[in-house]
Amino acid sequence: MENPFEYINKPLKEVPEELKGKVMNDIAMAKLLMELAALFSYNIGHVIESVMKNRKD
Repeated sequence: MENPFEYINKPLKEVPEELKGKVMNDIAMAKLLMELAALFSYNIGHVIESVMKNRKD
């Protein structure tokens, strides 16, 4: 059985440009979806904090 830790200090292999482009595109799409989800969802912590402040007044 080979020791997988032997490959840690080896130089990295070059990745094809089309694969780099696909990965970067997927990351950009995931970031866009996360930002859209944050835009259309409630920030529950902020809602609770504002309700508590308004009740004290």
